[in-house]
Formats: sequence, C-alpha cells, structure tokens
Amino acid sequence: METVTQALTPGITCHNTTSQPLWERHWQAQEEKHAPCKQVLVLGLDGSGKTSILNSIAANKGKVLTTPTEGVNAMCVSNGNSKMEFLEIGGSEQLRPFWKMYLSRAFAVIFVVDSADHGRLPLAKSHLHQLIQQDSVLPLIVLANKQDLEHAHHIPEIHDALALSEICEDRKLYLIGTYVTKDGTEVSSGIQDTKEFLAQLLLENC
Repeated sequence: METVTQALTPGITCHNTTSQPLWERHWQAQEEKHAPCKQVLVLGLDGSGKTSILNSIAANKGKVLTTPTEGVNAMCVSNGNSKMEFLEIGGSEQLRPFWKMYLSRAFAVIFVVDSADHGRLPLAKSHLHQLIQQDSVLPLIVLANKQDLEHAHHIPEIHDALALSEICEDRKLYLIGTYVTKDGTEVSSGIQDTKEFLAQLLLENC
C-alpha cells in the first residue's frame, strides 16, 4: 500500500523532494556550521508505533521486536559535526503528564497516532491539543501510522478525528501517512517525507 501524504489546510503542507534529498543537503550545510545537536520529541499514545517509527527515521531500519517504552528512548543521528537527537517519551497513562516537561529543548514535535485504533483517537486528540497549548509555535508533524492495516483511517479522516483544523495557523503543521512492515523489509515513503520536513525546519532555524 502506498503511503498517502496530503496538504489539507493552509497549515498542513507537503513539499516535493529534489534530486538531492533535503535531508542530505541539511547535513552538508550543518557540517560547515558545526551545529549542536537539535532535539525532536517523538510522542503519542502507547501502542501507536513510536519506537518502530523512530527506528525507521533515525536508523533506516524497519520494524523490530519492541516493548512499550516505559521511560525515555533517545537516538542521535550524526553526520560529521551535525547531529539530531530524537527523544521518545513513553505513551502510557502514567508518563503522558511528563511530555510537556521536554518541550523547552525541542525544535519540533512528532506526534504518532495509530490510524487503525479508532476507539482511542479521541484520547489521542485530547492529549495532542493539551500538548500544543503549552507552546503556540513549536512545529508539529503528525504521523498517521499503520496505514497498511485494513481498517486504518485515511488521511482526511485522521485530520478530522484529531481536529487539526482547530490548530493555530501560525504553527507549521504536517500530516503524513506512515507504516512499517512487520518483517522490516519496507519503510514507507512517509518516513522519507518526515525526514525532509525535519531538515527543512532545521535549515529555517539555523
């Protein structure tokens, strides 16, 4: 199944990739500037697939056997003198109140939702909106994960379920469909799109 990435509102955008990925161009620019490590928060309810997404983004790996994150899972991608740190915070009920404590060091937030878990989308929406109220401008990338499952909501349905149209237009907001196969042999194009958007955000904040 092909991952779908759509621009749905003025605040949710999608860009075409170039012959040289922006991800690579960012590393080249940052190597010259000797930039410090930038932190990306990876959040979402437990079971949404955050760890598998993190492996795909940061380590170019597909799904591996994982257990629910019960604390903090950090992974740093480096290329020469440039670094980007991904910080995943567990999504259990006990850990969600701590998400906001990590916002001050982040330059972007990735919020992962299980597109096939229809019953918990209202809960995901509630926590997402509580989170973004803590910072009115922090860029947000919403990943509609598990798009390969038969009963997964499509991108427009996720957009409505999470009430993304209610989010302030001044915030950079992206909604991307993703999935990671069980055997790890395929990584969706949405993962590469996510890397491209992160690279763009870094370039804009250098």
